[in-house]
Amino acid sequence: MNIDLSHLADPTFFADNRLPAHSDHLWYASAAEAAAARSSYQVCLDGVWKLHYARNPSLAVDGFEDPSYDVSQWDDIAVPAHLQLHGYDKPQYANVQYPWDGHEDIDPGQVPTDYNPTASYVRTFTLPQALPAGERLVLRLEGAESAVVVWVNGAYVGYAEGSFTPSEFDLTAHVHAGANRLALRVYKWCSGSWMEDQDFFRFSGLFRSVYLRRLPATHLADLRVGVSLSEDLRTAEVTLRTRLEGPGSVRAVLDGVGELVAGDDGVARLTVADPHLWSGEDPYLYDLDIEVCDADGAVTEVVPQRVGIRRFGMEDGVLKINGQRIVFMGVNRHEFGEQGRVMTRERTELDLIALRRANVNAIRTSHYPNNSFLYELADEYGFYVIDEANLESHGSWDGVTRQGQDPEAVIPGNHPQWHDAVVDRVTDMYERDKNHPSIVMWSCGNESYGGDNIADMAALLHAKDSRPVHYEGITWDPRRPDTSDVVSQMYTPAAEIEAQLATRRDKPFILCEYAHTMGNSFGGADLYMDLAEREPLFQGGFIWDFADQAIRLTAPDGSAYWGYGGDSGESPHDGDFCGNGIFYADHSESPKIQEVRHLFQGLRTEVARESFTVTNRFLFTHSSAYDCVVTLEREGVPVASADVETDVAPGTSATYPLPLALPDGADGTAGEYAITVSFRLRQATAWAEAGEEIAWDQGVVTVEAPAGLPGPFAIAGNPGARPVLVRGRHNIGVHGESFQVLFSGLTGALTSYRYGRTQDGAGELLRAPVLPCFWHAPTANERGYGGPYEEGAWQLASRYPRLVEDHDWPAAVEEDGESVTVAFTYALAGLPGSTCEMRYRVLGDGTVEVTQTLDPTGEVPSLPELSAMIQVPGTMDRLTFYGEGPEETYVDRRGGGRLGVHSSEVVEQMAGYLNPQESGSHTGVRWARVTDRRGRGILVSAPEGGQIEFSALPWTPFEVEDAPHDFELPLTDRTVIRPALMRRGVAGDDSWGARPKKQHLLPTGRLVHRFSFKGVL
Repeated sequence: MNIDLSHLADPTFFADNRLPAHSDHLWYASAAEAAAARSSYQVCLDGVWKLHYARNPSLAVDGFEDPSYDVSQWDDIAVPAHLQLHGYDKPQYANVQYPWDGHEDIDPGQVPTDYNPTASYVRTFTLPQALPAGERLVLRLEGAESAVVVWVNGAYVGYAEGSFTPSEFDLTAHVHAGANRLALRVYKWCSGSWMEDQDFFRFSGLFRSVYLRRLPATHLADLRVGVSLSEDLRTAEVTLRTRLEGPGSVRAVLDGVGELVAGDDGVARLTVADPHLWSGEDPYLYDLDIEVCDADGAVTEVVPQRVGIRRFGMEDGVLKINGQRIVFMGVNRHEFGEQGRVMTRERTELDLIALRRANVNAIRTSHYPNNSFLYELADEYGFYVIDEANLESHGSWDGVTRQGQDPEAVIPGNHPQWHDAVVDRVTDMYERDKNHPSIVMWSCGNESYGGDNIADMAALLHAKDSRPVHYEGITWDPRRPDTSDVVSQMYTPAAEIEAQLATRRDKPFILCEYAHTMGNSFGGADLYMDLAEREPLFQGGFIWDFADQAIRLTAPDGSAYWGYGGDSGESPHDGDFCGNGIFYADHSESPKIQEVRHLFQGLRTEVARESFTVTNRFLFTHSSAYDCVVTLEREGVPVASADVETDVAPGTSATYPLPLALPDGADGTAGEYAITVSFRLRQATAWAEAGEEIAWDQGVVTVEAPAGLPGPFAIAGNPGARPVLVRGRHNIGVHGESFQVLFSGLTGALTSYRYGRTQDGAGELLRAPVLPCFWHAPTANERGYGGPYEEGAWQLASRYPRLVEDHDWPAAVEEDGESVTVAFTYALAGLPGSTCEMRYRVLGDGTVEVTQTLDPTGEVPSLPELSAMIQVPGTMDRLTFYGEGPEETYVDRRGGGRLGVHSSEVVEQMAGYLNPQESGSHTGVRWARVTDRRGRGILVSAPEGGQIEFSALPWTPFEVEDAPHDFELPLTDRTVIRPALMRRGVAGDDSWGARPKKQHLLPTGRLVHRFSFKGVL
């Protein structure tokens, strides 16, 4: 058969001679093989293949499938791999828009003709001898994007679409003993590509493994494990349905329980008393050992199958696991890493370990079935999985919401030519994945609107399986509400969810996507978890998403960087919209994980002065499973620690006395103390060592000194000394024993601060004038709602302040008995009538108390921050602070920040977001010290008993804003310190319009910000 453009462009032609989908079990020749997980029935064809690349099908070579065709001079390419990451075509990131949009004018179902990269692959395999009678040889392609044609020894074998589920072909009739040529042609785009418009990089090629599998004459073609539990969960029935090809029989034994017995209906059954239930907290798996025997009773196959005994479904109107209401604390996970969507089991296992350590309990396979090993690992590590079919046609219906397009034009919709293809896709997913206990829901796909075709996908799943079916699209197209068993939405604010549930209570509500973590984001996510605790019908959601999708590229200077949409010269593209991970592109933790881990922890503690109350949010695990350690610290220094035995049952709370006595304040023990209650693993698990912290909370108390205590017998220095004021023609100088401060009338600012006298004078700490700052490099969320356009006046005000008219020359100066105060008042560019005063009170020990007062006039834009910018030498590149950390925190993302003393290099405060933006700030800061390696530098302090926000980076906000990538940040010789009254929240309900909540914005009107600084040696 000759596959041509008419086949590629025919939605009804999506498979030819492809074998039916079946369970993902693997068969072995013996129990020893099964124990070693090495099957003699399977040969992997991964490795080096020969490749011919053409920009479109018309330029692809003819006849290459013939064994006589010489391919020796063709390129070599690794399989699995994406062509676009090996020098062919270009990586292209697109979200909603189809990748060919604007290049070729084609209708849904048609394919580009001028540019449709076409790859011809050749690999030889050898059969030492002919197949025994009755045996078959099958080719299994785990993933070919997006259409593949198969030949063996010049003979056409078959065709398949559907990039993310296996395609199998029977090669038996075309192979012989000796060398055999396997030839594949893979097209980047086919009619099915209209249903693969997921938010990801557009690749092509053989990106998952390729196998040859030998099927004995008696072969277990398919198996279905079923589990039913009694109402009280104390008895389970395990069933096994099999489809055997060839004469023979099946014997199955559940390890530690007994043999399954077949009934008249051919279904084998076994009753399990007091079963060990599978759950995310205790993912216990039974081993089901299956033997396949031929007609003579000889064992032909041994099939190991893991079985999780659990009950999941709708009970009492909510989703429950083993009788308990579940809250999904989940994440969407694209299969994406440093090799694109070429994933290994090892990399996937590391991902799941990282997610377990972040207290994530659920995964949505956005937006296609993953490699089978993902589900195997989810079974083992205990994740609740929504398995999603390979369907997204977002670009076909975007116009329905944007431009009032007729919804009848949407695909697959109600169009009969698309029906069989979408049903085939969901069938392939179900049949492969049906035996995994981790899969608790099926999903019909993503963002493909609605209609009868998708409703038929759901109907098929309902007919075959008891697990609930999910589909978010009914929110947009409610004509077929039977498509989804749950109300599923994306990015709906928590308050709106609560309002919806006040009137609609027929189905549980989940967010299949929420908290769009693009760049510096994930603000206000606690509002969702708070709602899930008080509203039974809201059952959590799935963060978007797991890791940044980015490609490692080379900068002009030869350094490596993470590239996003447009960086490979492709168009159309969607820029850095692929950078939405709670993990970075290399799958290391981003600062957002600090908040995720704390928000999702199973134990919450409220700490009071004399007691603490533990609330157990686990479903099945008592708090006694963990060590509880209570620690008392004073400004980050441990003072005391004690263990507490707790036993809080799931879903309950209990209060325990604090095992540590607070100091009485005498003998210098007065001050601020942090009480931390930490829960840690008693024993090692598959994902963490013993002692790993799984939950913590903190309380902060102040211990006052008793009244009437005598003061210290001596005070270092002479704190009462009055600094010397020098009034120059153009400058105001303030001098003390170890410092010199200079205020310039020409510049209109504090321009010099020297601390630590030497014979050369004193060490200069300032690299630029100190100025007010109202701006930070816009975050992705701020760019998303148009913040730079709406609020750009604050950038002008930060960059171009000038002294108000009739300002005192060279500065306003006041003196008292212990200090000199110098003040400048600035008019703010772009904000007529608005002013900001910077008032500096210089004390005799070199401390400079700063009072910054913003007086806005009239209607002004929302204020990004109120801070001062202090630039010190770049050699001062070490930061130590007492505040909330260690990672960055913001007013709407500070729950995971632990009060303590934290240290890092300044450059490490710049988060690795794909597009540089505001990052590295800390809330709750009492003091911060920025020094060089010898300890010389500057100490910034909050007012006594108060807190500030604090940032130290190697770049100004303007330099960060101007750099599209980290390698474009300029060389710097300074550290930029920005103590702030407040920075507004980072937000994160979405990244295309959502703003911080009102409580996370700076107040309007007159604002006063106070802090102090002093040199240190």
